[in-house]
Amino acid sequence: MADFWKQQLGRGLAEMELTASSQQQRLLLDYLVLLEKWNQTFNLTAVRDPAKMVSRQLLDSLSIHSLLQGDAVLDVGSGAGLPGIPLAIMNPSRSFTLLDSNSKKTRFLRQVKLELGLDNIQVEQARVEHFQPQPAYDTITSRAFAALPDMLRITRHLLAPGGCWLAMKGTVPDDELKALEPEFRYEIYPLAVPGETGKRHGILLYPVM
Repeated sequence: MADFWKQQLGRGLAEMELTASSQQQRLLLDYLVLLEKWNQTFNLTAVRDPAKMVSRQLLDSLSIHSLLQGDAVLDVGSGAGLPGIPLAIMNPSRSFTLLDSNSKKTRFLRQVKLELGLDNIQVEQARVEHFQPQPAYDTITSRAFAALPDMLRITRHLLAPGGCWLAMKGTVPDDELKALEPEFRYEIYPLAVPGETGKRHGILLYPVM
């Protein structure tokens, strides 16, 4: 499976026009090994087919790579570290905070940080409403954390001036966008994930100044 994953990852990165060093590719695959191992016991993700893990975990996470803004990124409801860990591996000059309230998941995230030596990652176990970091974050991202109005409401205190939210969605959530307060504007970007046929979108949201 290791060779199969390596080939999948190499092809996928090339198709997405993402440049990753051999060390970065090794770290991405080492993360996948840890995820598969821990998932057998702790049920971290619903994806259990090894043949689908590269596309649905790594490449899907990296599909928003070009949409990140600023130096400090918060991954809300990080779960198994998606999209935060793959993005942190590909962006060593940025700092990433992985926030989740589940102790089993944050234990896994801390183990990944330790074993892979990811010094640009910080793991926090807390409910987002009670999380009070200093300073705030330039980009707040999530993959299936909450409906957009709820996501913006409960994370507003975590956004730095001039920052943005970056939500990963499947089809465009028209109902959620219509429910946004007029104080927010948004931009929609189709995402291409090699190996996946379903629709994916990245939605950037900003407070209207």
